[in-house]
Amino acid sequence: MAFTVAIVGRPNVGKSTIFNRLLEQRKAIVEDIPGVTRDRQYGIADWNGKNFYVIDTGGFVPDTEDVFEREIRKQVRIAMDEASVILFVVDAASGMTDLDDSMADILRRSTKPVFLVVNKVDNNERLLEASEFYSLGFDKVFFISAMSGSGTGDLLDDVTELMKEEKDAEEDTDLPKFAIIGQPNVGKSSLLNALIGEERTIVSDVAGTTRDTIHTRYQLFQKDFILIDTAGIRRKAKVHEDLEFYSVIRAIKALDEADVCLLLLDAEKGITAQDLTIYSLAAKKGKGLVVLVNKWDLVAKETNTARDYEKTLKQRLAPFNNVPILFVSVKEKTRIFKAIEAALEVYENRKRKIPTSELNDKLLKAIEAYHPPVVRGHPIKIKYVTQLPTAVPSFAFFTNFPDDVKTPYRNYLENKVRENFAFTGVPVRIFFRKK
Repeated sequence: MAFTVAIVGRPNVGKSTIFNRLLEQRKAIVEDIPGVTRDRQYGIADWNGKNFYVIDTGGFVPDTEDVFEREIRKQVRIAMDEASVILFVVDAASGMTDLDDSMADILRRSTKPVFLVVNKVDNNERLLEASEFYSLGFDKVFFISAMSGSGTGDLLDDVTELMKEEKDAEEDTDLPKFAIIGQPNVGKSSLLNALIGEERTIVSDVAGTTRDTIHTRYQLFQKDFILIDTAGIRRKAKVHEDLEFYSVIRAIKALDEADVCLLLLDAEKGITAQDLTIYSLAAKKGKGLVVLVNKWDLVAKETNTARDYEKTLKQRLAPFNNVPILFVSVKEKTRIFKAIEAALEVYENRKRKIPTSELNDKLLKAIEAYHPPVVRGHPIKIKYVTQLPTAVPSFAFFTNFPDDVKTPYRNYLENKVRENFAFTGVPVRIFFRKK
């Protein structure tokens, strides 16, 4: 199961600033007013070679104080259920509030590790004033300034110490694992049931019926693999914010287990921001991807409907859009077995190893046809290329100026790798090394 860090706290204590600091990018919008973060933010952080998920649980500002407290408590409870570690953020500038005390009361009952993070400790005077937060009763207390990064290193050291080197101890470790991911109520459980020919999971029109990640072994038609239904949403049909939160957390935790992700879309609704978030996380993790447009039987069709739909979809998925896109109907069982064929093909693509001689024969010709740009009056020369022994297809290009090869030329080389070798549906990584 993926290691997940949830950032919780009342509005305007700097949760999004901490989120951006951990991810080393400005992904969440930051303003000095409460309630800016309305949508949940998800990302992958890296510290000393260890990767983990980070979730910014900032919420909206309701109209009344009562609703305010209720909404925040709800988010804290979700974090308690789903996260591996909880970062409880408070504000040294404004001091301790009743809301901090109320949230602390909930978090103290958690069985998960809770780190109290006192933010905005920018000087010695603030550090002295911040000592009042010890009264909240947490063992692990960190005084940081998310804006400048002061103290975040010690925090990350303690967070990553809790990470275990998890090895897959399942019996069927060599079997391909396909995760079915997507929005609530797009037909994930129905697809699983249709493929295995039995009611393995409960299916209903109520979004959030599937509570847990379900593993099913498929052994039909000379094929053998594991299907993972990642619906994983709490049954709170009226609370759409919670539904979205749960679905994303469960899906991103399943990513680490999967080899290939089947992203299921509703043909009538199209791809959403949540789907794109999961898609980009899967690509960043180096997972294979197949996009299935479900409920295609409900769409009014003309001559080029599928072609135009696919073109629009690939524009949304860019830059990594070299993935199989299939138009299916789970209800009618249309093309669902083609989806499995595509997933198995992507799985084989992800494992593909190209002989070094063949790589150099094809790619050095492409480099000769279009040389890298000259840097500081010196030509960049790429002499040799080899595939690295990694789970994700990765290629090392040996050159005299590895740090000076820019993104456009990196993209050119990736395109040439894809043109010459079958890596459809799989992220390809390009590295430059000193020759």
